[in-house]
Amino acid sequence: MKLRLRRMGWEAEGVLSLELAPLPGETLPGFTPGAHIDLAIPGVPMRQYSLCGDPADASVWRLAVREVFGGRTSRFIHAALRPGALLEASAPRNNFPLIDSKAYLFIAGGIGITPLLPMMRAAQRAGATWRLQYCVRQAEDAAFLPEIASLGGQVEVHESGRGSRLDVTAMLREVPADTLLYCCGPESLMLAVEQATTHWPAGSVRFEWFAPRQQSGDGVGGSFELVAARSGLTLTVAPAQSVLQALRDAGIDIASSCEQGVCGTCECRVLEGEVEHRDSILSAAERATSEVMMSCVSRARSARLVLDI
Repeated sequence: MKLRLRRMGWEAEGVLSLELAPLPGETLPGFTPGAHIDLAIPGVPMRQYSLCGDPADASVWRLAVREVFGGRTSRFIHAALRPGALLEASAPRNNFPLIDSKAYLFIAGGIGITPLLPMMRAAQRAGATWRLQYCVRQAEDAAFLPEIASLGGQVEVHESGRGSRLDVTAMLREVPADTLLYCCGPESLMLAVEQATTHWPAGSVRFEWFAPRQQSGDGVGGSFELVAARSGLTLTVAPAQSVLQALRDAGIDIASSCEQGVCGTCECRVLEGEVEHRDSILSAAERATSEVMMSCVSRARSARLVLDI
């Protein structure tokens, strides 16, 4: 859908917010906390951005972009994009949904605050208690702090550049009752949180990865048989070929976006076979069931894989 860039504003050092509004006579699809969109700007790579505004405000979508060294899209947004521009965006998708709970612990690193901000607002409205551990290099890098402070939770900012680094292991050693943990930020932070919460109850810790996470690479990696059940086709997926590409080569159109196992656009339902999951979306429990797979990166552990396509 086409949207109009209505407003831009600085939220922190190097972090620019964008407000996207529908064209006259059109409406924005609703979204839930944790959702993201694909943003397409001519001449630069498509990127996924979390919606960090208020889901109750149907008039505008807000997102925030941190300028990344060497990042063509973020650099263009900061240097050349201006209010009034027409942009192309996808409908919202949510691979990081907020589950009802009495209490929440949010851990954000840098721009990882964006998917968590609507969650804090939702927690406040639901009367749940919540805490935020916000990790930045320096306080000037912490976006949306005044807005976060107005929501009434317990907020602690950790400035690694000034010697106030979060001790993840110590903080997460004890498991608070009835608490869900949501984490988003650099891979190093999320891997540390993942390692420190191995003793937490299954399903109580959830992550949003902005970039593909490290993979163990323990899969076979060879060719395998792929059956597209609804299409009536049986294919061979070569070692250097993705399931997504094999399906497209056979004339089956599968929607995709990031093609790195991060956005969830190319998710396919699995009818039969064992999946070697290489995505950065599914939880351990979801991987164990192998009910779905991300066709852009995941492969088969079994000799045969049957998809509902």
